[in-house]
Amino acid sequence: MPQFFDRYINLVEDMDIIEAFDKYTPGKVYTDIDKLTALKDLAYAQGKWTVKDILQHVIDNERIMAYRAMRFSRNDKTTLPGYDEELLAANTIANQRSIEDLMQEFGQVRQSTISLFKSMDHQMILRSGFAYKSDISALALGFVIIGHPLHHMRVIQERYFPLLLA
Repeated sequence: MPQFFDRYINLVEDMDIIEAFDKYTPGKVYTDIDKLTALKDLAYAQGKWTVKDILQHVIDNERIMAYRAMRFSRNDKTTLPGYDEELLAANTIANQRSIEDLMQEFGQVRQSTISLFKSMDHQMILRSGFAYKSDISALALGFVIIGHPLHHMRVIQERYFPLLLA
């Protein structure tokens, strides 16, 4: 497991990838829609993202990681580039959207990701490739996809929810 991604992968229980997708759905990770909505466009510090920016980032990241997993599972050995999360975040309309709308998109993207992983057999899911300085398997990318939103939900709970008490 590449060291950069272990902070996401280690947040997910040791289980089958499809079981993990079922256990950690967007709606089960981001459960308190009222609190997320109440935060509006607040950020916990200057230059930090809003909760809407975070949700858009999680959605964008899932698309990118799923694309990588698809390429690697199909035995594509092309080295894939990294991506600039700040550039992507600066070029969205996340803060013009509602939390509900972002969550709906997140759910749709997740359904597509699940379909992708269900289309892989054992050999395919274990194939790996090189993406931004890391050799990583399609399976590990699946666990990154699941753990990444968990990581960001922890950030929201620790740094954003306290803003509601101020």
